[in-house]
Amino acid sequence: MSHVPNDQTPALTAPPLIETRSIDWVPENERHGKLWHQAPLWFLGNFQYFSIPIGFIGPSLGLSFGWTVLASILGIAVGTVFMAFHASQGPTMGLPQLIQSRAQFGYRGVIVPLLATLFTYMAFNVADTVLLSEGLSGSFGWNPTVIAVLATLAGVVLAIFGHDWLHKAFRILLYVSLPIMTILTIGVITGAAGGSLSGGEYGFTWPAFMAQFAACAAYNITYAPYVSDYSRYLPTTTRARSVIAAVFFGASSSAIWLIILGAWLSIALGATDGLVGLQTAGNSVFARLGDAAALLSALALTATMGMNAYGGMLTVLTTIDSIRPIKPRTTARVVTILALAVAWYAIAASINSGAVATVFSALTLMLYILVPWTATNLVDFFLVRKGHYAITDLFTPKGIYGAWGWQGLTAFAIGLLTEIPFMLLPAVGNWSYVGPVATALGGVDIAWFVGLLTTSVAYLLLSRTIDRGAEEAHLRESNEKLSKTITTD
Repeated sequence: MSHVPNDQTPALTAPPLIETRSIDWVPENERHGKLWHQAPLWFLGNFQYFSIPIGFIGPSLGLSFGWTVLASILGIAVGTVFMAFHASQGPTMGLPQLIQSRAQFGYRGVIVPLLATLFTYMAFNVADTVLLSEGLSGSFGWNPTVIAVLATLAGVVLAIFGHDWLHKAFRILLYVSLPIMTILTIGVITGAAGGSLSGGEYGFTWPAFMAQFAACAAYNITYAPYVSDYSRYLPTTTRARSVIAAVFFGASSSAIWLIILGAWLSIALGATDGLVGLQTAGNSVFARLGDAAALLSALALTATMGMNAYGGMLTVLTTIDSIRPIKPRTTARVVTILALAVAWYAIAASINSGAVATVFSALTLMLYILVPWTATNLVDFFLVRKGHYAITDLFTPKGIYGAWGWQGLTAFAIGLLTEIPFMLLPAVGNWSYVGPVATALGGVDIAWFVGLLTTSVAYLLLSRTIDRGAEEAHLRESNEKLSKTITTD
């Protein structure tokens, strides 16, 4: 699936202190990424505070610990499959994920999934800010406004420095937090953390089980629009199955670990805040263990805010470029990140909902919106075009993919529309929605599955109109241009 001839192996150039690449293609001589960096990055991406309240969702609806664990494992497994397959696109394409989506939606048409993706980044950082403010305030008595400001600034700094520094920050935090969380978990298993799972008010209902399942599936599906942003510096010779395996293991194992821990904190300790519950359990094992675990989990979530800000910046610049072609430099990256930070902080400051409600609402909305995109993108990459794209044509509305990709836009619309009768939206402010089919099903949420199925079938049928012969000629021409670019660099 390589787009660059293998008859030359240009020497790698040293990465700059502050990343200079944004939405442009990464040449082979700048592909300094390492495969082993993927698993730690995505392990810590979920090895933080946001994962814990997801384990509260099932118990808050009356689901028992055992059923919550099963729903969580199945949901994370399903969601991570989609995420991991998107990750394999990075080495092949050397592009941010949403630039690649121009092949399905068109140079300008990609604005539709771009707006959906930008909502995802903003929703995550809004929820992260609420979680950190409430959690650290409850755990240590710190001022929630100060916490929100500092967390936002830290995320901004990491996003500005970019790809390599995000990788480094995640690895350092992982090395420090892993042994502490391991000791705490052993304390939970051995009973040293206290608590009891003998709550008689918990049991099984399909609505509660599917709510837990959907929230967990959404958790890693929401990484799909930017997972390849962090694998695009891998050499084109990197095996797809190796990237898929590394990302799947990293993102799924840590999420399952902390979500199950969250369910235990909710049921056994009656915790209503994940960070406070983590602190209480850890300090019961031995003094200050919980304090350290809570603080490190919060720091990891702050680093994840940097990841979201970085992805949001790429999304905004791609949107602008899709309207009016640009060559963004460092200044554009910095200004965009700062503007996003102001926006998510302002929204977070206006939210009155609790942390668990905010997380559940955000994940549900993100799942509904992103499923039609991920289905369209993966079907195109693996079944229709099979990883072969004319890279240079993705940067012009006059290329082979055109300004508006009607096949992708139609499939996306079909998927989103067919989800509506099945939707079960939790309260967002004073507004909520339950579709007629969801009501008939007794409140069981299968909207995302319906959207996934209808979008995939629709795009497969519509893609038959794509002129693959014409694309092959553009592919050869693109490869020649990219080869010359590497040679001159």
